[in-house]
Amino acid sequence: LHKEYRRQRQMCIRDRVFMNPTGYRVVTAHRSEYPNPISFDAGTLLQLGERYDGPEDWQDWYFCRTDAHPGGWVPLSILELLGDGNARALERYTARELDTRINERLAASRHLNGWLWCLREASGESGWVPAQSLVVLAD
Repeated sequence: LHKEYRRQRQMCIRDRVFMNPTGYRVVTAHRSEYPNPISFDAGTLLQLGERYDGPEDWQDWYFCRTDAHPGGWVPLSILELLGDGNARALERYTARELDTRINERLAASRHLNGWLWCLREASGESGWVPAQSLVVLAD
């Protein structure tokens, strides 16, 4: 069990990718299904729920709850598994998604498990967008 945990932890560290802001164009519109996204600070204790298993092949997402929130999807890469159905947040996180329109331009600064943290520069709005709905802008 400990060997498997270490292997998964190494994968998580590798997948925690920050990037220089990169321009993207939206090719598939995205609408959030979660009007009240989970948010928490580093060190927050979370109760682990189901692991995501959908057609999008988004790896290592867990439905987590806190004492203050009924639940939301959280990537394994920002969690320390405590072994008793609980986890501790390794960093501050919000599951806020950014609604997008086709051909809209966004700047992305982070990639996590199939999602990009994007900024709509005109309005200052930011949130997660599925990577599959974006293409990199040509120079």
